Amino acid sequence: MKTPINNADVPLIFSHGEKGRGGVSKKQRREKLFDANDIRLLMLSVLETRPAHGYELIKAIEDRSGGEYAPSPGIIYPNLTLMEEMGYIDAAENSGGKKAYRLADAGRGFLHEQRETLVRADARLHGLAVLANNRAIPEIERAIHEFRVALNRRLAREDVSPETLHTIIASLERAAREIEKS
Repeated sequence: MKTPINNADVPLIFSHGEKGRGGVSKKQRREKLFDANDIRLLMLSVLETRPAHGYELIKAIEDRSGGEYAPSPGIIYPNLTLMEEMGYIDAAENSGGKKAYRLADAGRGFLHEQRETLVRADARLHGLAVLANNRAIPEIERAIHEFRVALNRRLAREDVSPETLHTIIASLERAAREIEKS
């Protein structure tokens, strides 16, 4: 086990947007929920309902996740170019100079072939929306806040012994198991 750090200035519990396990941000962990094929399928499924610009695709996918996941422009725009080259989508410039994309027959066929994969990706987006909704319950927010404050206060003290760390870890693991069972 690592030796406790005795520096109260070091953030021990990360908050939204900061680095967590292994130096990976929450956003990066969410992006790993969806591989390139998932993203393309989600994009095609939006285009199945209506033509859209790149930004509209980002917002439509974000809406499906309850605001918990928004693919970056660096993911969306290269995939639009690729899918246009593959013949899955067609682009037309509108009066504002933006490209509006629509689903082509080849894209419709690919979407049909990959329907099960799309259903799984949509289920992950829905799961993020459910998580966001449940996490926003005031009592849950309060309990999480109290947990973080208590843990930060205790770990920020210089008298954290290995025995204390073992006790804290055991308590956290026990609480996690109880939550999973509930």
